[in-house]
Amino acid sequence: MNVTHRLSSTPRGARLARHLTLSQLALWGIPYGTRTAESVVLIVAELAANAVTHGRVPGRDFELRLALVTGSVRVEVSDARGEQRPLGPKGEPELFAEAGRGLLLVDAFADRWEVVDREPLGKAVRAEVDLHACENC
Repeated sequence: MNVTHRLSSTPRGARLARHLTLSQLALWGIPYGTRTAESVVLIVAELAANAVTHGRVPGRDFELRLALVTGSVRVEVSDARGEQRPLGPKGEPELFAEAGRGLLLVDAFADRWEVVDREPLGKAVRAEVDLHACENC
């Protein structure tokens, strides 16, 4: 099962991505408050914030794709800035830094993640969270 949303590259669009994700997870039987739901929503929040902050091109939206695949939930956030590719988590940010933790969180909460090219332009960051047999253990 797949769902795709095209959202404005604004803080409002990033916030809407989180809400749409929670709603979709509930429709798939993954309730709010479970380890899977909290991990997926945190990943969506970070990737959407990155798309809005670093991947924004005036007049272009970002795209959120959610998929329920065998044994996991796949998240994909794409934007039009293919030349602005994240290099991965960069170790510990400065203690009082206001930025620099997003990909560290994605790396910590996703079971797998990668950056892929998007045709005809742009990039997508794809992450997967495995479904857990015991959600509240």
